[in-house]
Amino acid sequence: MIPVLLLVAGLVLLVGGAELLVRGASRLAAALGIAPLVIGLTVVAYGTSAPELAVSATAALTGQGDIAIGNVVGSNIFNVLFILGVAAAVTPLVVSARLVRFDVPIMIGTSIVLMIMALDGRVSVLDGVLLVLGAIAYTAWLLVQSRREHVAAREPGGVHERVPWIGSVAMAGTGLALLVLGARWMVDGAVVIARQAGLSELVIGLTIVAAGTSLPELATSVLASVRGERDIAVGNIVGSNIFNVLMILGVTGLIGGGIDVPPAARNFDIPVMIAVVLACLPVFFTGAMIGRWEGLVFLLYYGAYVLYLVLQSTQHDALPAFSAVMLQFALPITFLTLGLLAWRWARRPRPPATR
Repeated sequence: MIPVLLLVAGLVLLVGGAELLVRGASRLAAALGIAPLVIGLTVVAYGTSAPELAVSATAALTGQGDIAIGNVVGSNIFNVLFILGVAAAVTPLVVSARLVRFDVPIMIGTSIVLMIMALDGRVSVLDGVLLVLGAIAYTAWLLVQSRREHVAAREPGGVHERVPWIGSVAMAGTGLALLVLGARWMVDGAVVIARQAGLSELVIGLTIVAAGTSLPELATSVLASVRGERDIAVGNIVGSNIFNVLMILGVTGLIGGGIDVPPAARNFDIPVMIAVVLACLPVFFTGAMIGRWEGLVFLLYYGAYVLYLVLQSTQHDALPAFSAVMLQFALPITFLTLGLLAWRWARRPRPPATR
């Protein structure tokens, strides 16, 4: 009974915390003259990644670097395929042109950098320093650029409206605290229930814990999508993925004196993560929108990935055949998606030319 109560209470806290965080972040954007997209890429994204940071830092201190790597890689895959899939299935998400030009390529670039760093089987202390410096530089650029755009957009001689920001910070902070606590309660309850159902520790770790640390992103993005704050919904996911690689793995590498990268992560999970973020670019670029059917395709991708993890952990007889399919699955589907979306983009009505 207690695990079920934890699960329900955690869900309630997640919904309430997401509501407060989205409201507070939106008001904070207005108060500070920062675009909602930038708030989503920074304040909301970094805040909802707090569970990943806590799990990875703890794993580094206890010498469990594989958990730190798996947490970040698994969360990034979950963020794009499941969270964006659910949010888009609820309501189509319009994607900012600036996000497509700059932030999505940064997300792809950081994923490729992680793959390069992991080639020798280890994310070293020096790699950690470089990743943290990259996170600081990216965040600083976002904030400076947003302020410049805000100043340029003001009317000459206009009076800037002062909006109270202390209450917005308090609201967003309270919402974040509720999100983190709710995620922990939900994970704890789900783990107990899974154990009672006879699932192995490995399956629990690969599914429930990895997805559980991304519950704040899920609650925030879905609620932001419903409330019409679509820049926050999409920016939260893109910013979280960038932050997960740059800051969380960077800090974890520094704390742990370097992190060993398991061969399975190098050979399968990190390449899948790269394929997943690469799939975002054609979806975002050709239509500037994530439609409902695209969201459903993302969810299908995630289902296939989780099925592979379960087969792998149980060493099921179907694993070899399914592994062969999975290794040749992401890239062809990415090109197919690109082709379909490019065809749709080419056939869309165009405005008449003007002289």
